[in-house]
Amino acid sequence: MGGSVEADGITAPASRPLRKLGFLTIGLFDEADPRRGHESTLEIIELGERLGFDSAWLRHRHLQYGISSPVAVLAAASQRTSRIELGTAVIPLGWENPLRLAEDLATVDLLSGGRLNPGISVGPPMHYDTVKAALYPDTAGAEDFSFERVRRLLGFVRGEAATDFSGTEGFEVFSDRVQPHSPGLGGRMWYGGGSLRSARWAGENGMNFLTSSVVKAEGTEPATASETAAGAFEETVAGTVDFAGVQLSHIREFREHHPDGERARVSQGLVVIPTDSASAEQRAKYEAYAAKRLPRTTAPQGPGRILFAPDLVGTSAEIAERLGAHAAFREIDEVAFALPFTFDHEDYVQILTDIATKLGPALGWHPAG
Repeated sequence: MGGSVEADGITAPASRPLRKLGFLTIGLFDEADPRRGHESTLEIIELGERLGFDSAWLRHRHLQYGISSPVAVLAAASQRTSRIELGTAVIPLGWENPLRLAEDLATVDLLSGGRLNPGISVGPPMHYDTVKAALYPDTAGAEDFSFERVRRLLGFVRGEAATDFSGTEGFEVFSDRVQPHSPGLGGRMWYGGGSLRSARWAGENGMNFLTSSVVKAEGTEPATASETAAGAFEETVAGTVDFAGVQLSHIREFREHHPDGERARVSQGLVVIPTDSASAEQRAKYEAYAAKRLPRTTAPQGPGRILFAPDLVGTSAEIAERLGAHAAFREIDEVAFALPFTFDHEDYVQILTDIATKLGPALGWHPAG
């Protein structure tokens, strides 16, 4: 779809209207009062449903002051909501036993009425050398952190046999596959990837694809103005155009290898902070947050050439214009905008309200329900 989308006086160019709008939170808490932080997250999810968001996603943090068990939190959220989809972005499988995780995912999916969207990724756990003795005391050197770990989880979720034993033994009945089994869950599994290799693997294995504000700049250099004229993404921050181009290449790689082709689901997650109804104090806080994180976006970071997208702060009109010209955004119709890590509950209420009532409609989205 060409042309533009207009709402509340905001006009933004768009290749396709936004179909699904979600948000992502890390669920920080105070070590002295962790319950309050978890309760705040549940209240934010409830607010998201009232505002008409299509989905709410939780990050995953181990040995930090953020949600370490998003599946358990989403089980609680499933009983306090009735419509909004509930996702993880993402569960690092290096910390998980695929069979046990498959049981938990299926259980929560059934409790939610088929609303769970598990996002996962693989690789060694962060700071593995310092935690492996506690996590895998007897098998640390033998653990497989490759895509095979994802394949095992997918198989269990989709109903493949986990054992060659089934039947009745005494008074007990045994199944050869994970129980409970939730039939639709296999089609709602997402892979969180930031490289061409992960995008290709997710497509080949029929998963959905989560692409965030972090990608791997694989052999790329910042594009010239003429090279990005089609997207018209004029930005003064070095590396921004490069980020959009890299992310676009991942989306296309994924869809090229997915059985559903162009219909394969991709969700983009950028940090988006509208300021329409923000107080002067909130606007100053948001701008300082983005400015502090800006230097990391100017060039690929470290030996892995990790590239970060700038946080988008401004009015919904300003953000809609920038998103409408973003090369990768123009090829997707689902988003899960990421909430900043360190803000207060009241800030999240303001940001989500502005996204749902101003930014989303400007991008062609209509509230659910």
